[in-house]
Amino acid sequence: MTRPMQTCRPRSRRPLRLATFAIAAGLLCGLQGVPSTAAAQQRDPTRTIGETVADRVSTDYRFERFDIASPDGQRSWRVHVAVPKAPAPAAGYPAFWMLDGNAALIEFDEALLAELAARPVPHALVFVGYPSALRIDSEARTRDYTPFAGERPQRDGTTVSGGGGADALLEVIERQIRPELEQRVTTDPTQQTLWGHSLAGLFALHTLYTRTGAFDTYAAGSPSLWWGDGALLGAPEQRFVANNAGRPARVLIGLGEGERQVAHRDLSDPRVQVHLRRIEAAPPDSAEKLAQRLSAVDGLQVSYREFPRLTHGPMFRASLMWALHMVTGIADHSDTPSRAEGVEPVR
Repeated sequence: MTRPMQTCRPRSRRPLRLATFAIAAGLLCGLQGVPSTAAAQQRDPTRTIGETVADRVSTDYRFERFDIASPDGQRSWRVHVAVPKAPAPAAGYPAFWMLDGNAALIEFDEALLAELAARPVPHALVFVGYPSALRIDSEARTRDYTPFAGERPQRDGTTVSGGGGADALLEVIERQIRPELEQRVTTDPTQQTLWGHSLAGLFALHTLYTRTGAFDTYAAGSPSLWWGDGALLGAPEQRFVANNAGRPARVLIGLGEGERQVAHRDLSDPRVQVHLRRIEAAPPDSAEKLAQRLSAVDGLQVSYREFPRLTHGPMFRASLMWALHMVTGIADHSDTPSRAEGVEPVR
């Protein structure tokens, strides 16, 4: 049965501004930032994660980590697992999976872990990242989170072609990461959430379209719908809609209000020009309209939320905290400052 889409929009919205280039949902990809903090929003590819909750003793969770290599040995991932210390339900703990696991770890502190652990049935937390001290590995995530090849803008105004490794990563998740995870904690296969932001939000939607039953909730924050000239908005979506056949799933799509607007952009900057050309395929309302279309699909429960004033970088934390709120029932911390305040926006 089709359920109406839940929509949360800002109480007041500034009129959308149109520019020469259409701006995609999500996806100024790190080019947008609050004007007054533009300097703080510049990307720093050397930013490291530092100490996180995974490095300290927690009252409510125990942390483990393991590394996984691809079958050809050319790629690797680091997975941190937070296991509740409360007794496990008979079916196992619900599991909340996060892509960009290195960056996601920064957003957790002991107070948040305590709040999660206090729920009647606490979730196991799964952080899928990379064996690196870097907060964000742009090259690796472009390779892993994109379902088809595309172009990524560079600082010098050029583009680099790449991507297309999403299906390979999904195979790694299903055939290698899940079995290794289950050696450490029993999880309930009917209560599995996948969250991702930007390109990782694109990955979450691709997983919904192609891996029936892999997760029951798919949370896409600022999904990069522009990738590959907007290809995910075409045949992949149409195939899913035609073949879903009432299979149940929950879909959460979030977007920052500032991501729908062209404001304070230096259009003489070659990198801005290159990026705007890349995202022409996804209009500013693409994420909202996608949520509307998916809400009409039998079996899906869809929620769309637009976050007042937020641009792409701050949406990393906001969408993660909102998804945790919607899935686990904890308070909504999406309007609280990031523990990584001042870090670069995520691509």
